[in-house]
Amino acid sequence: MTNSTEAQKPQNTKKNKKKGATLDTFYGAKIQNTEQIEEDIQENSPKSSKGNRNSPQTHEEFESERTKKMEALWEEKWEMMQKKFTHLQNQFDQTVKENQALKQELIKQSQNTKKLEENIKYLTDKVIDLENRGRRENLRIIGLPEKPEINTKLDMVIQDIIKENCPEILEQGGNTATDRAHRTPSTLNPQKTTPRNVIAKFQSYQTKEKILQEARKRQFRYKGMPIRVTQDLASSTLNDRKAWNMIFRKARELGLQPRISYPAKLTIYFQGKVW
Repeated sequence: MTNSTEAQKPQNTKKNKKKGATLDTFYGAKIQNTEQIEEDIQENSPKSSKGNRNSPQTHEEFESERTKKMEALWEEKWEMMQKKFTHLQNQFDQTVKENQALKQELIKQSQNTKKLEENIKYLTDKVIDLENRGRRENLRIIGLPEKPEINTKLDMVIQDIIKENCPEILEQGGNTATDRAHRTPSTLNPQKTTPRNVIAKFQSYQTKEKILQEARKRQFRYKGMPIRVTQDLASSTLNDRKAWNMIFRKARELGLQPRISYPAKLTIYFQGKVW
């Protein structure tokens, strides 16, 4: 009888209930679970018994104790949140400072880059100008046929061109001698049908200028074949001048007397003024 009565006693569920549950919050800090607090409070709550008015703890005291525990819990949470917020705010302020420093450095580097680009352009223009000045005694002859009898005696051919087109220079006793004359490029490209240009370096700059002025006035010829005589310039300057070709031809058609001045400047004559 005793065994059956003991078997019918309900088991204490509180003893089987898992205890020690925790609440993981910011950065692994552990705060006691509110359910565990509620369980502890329920265990300490006053037991109601009929006819027994001398309870070990009044209801008001129980409520007050529970409120204090809950306030302590949320105060602890609030302090941790404030610490986390302060940490994040400090990190944000540090990031802003670093970004500002990087921005200033970027502006500085951009200014340095712009200055370097200006210096490079200045030096490039200077080198091109020096190259052009080194060619000031040179003339470029365009359209001279590619023939062995011409290529082997270019110096004599140049003298024949002067005699045929501007004999007055010879009559005035001008020094028409050349230091050297050669084709450019040095090797012949069989795929090109046009003859290579001839570069002639004169001993006298004045003579070269007189020939160039005459070539600007009329069409030069070699044994009746039309040729062109121009100032020899650096390849980059020649490319800059070629950019004016279409406008130059149109200006000539309109009678604007176009001219390309050094290094690659287009001038026209319009309404009595040079533009």
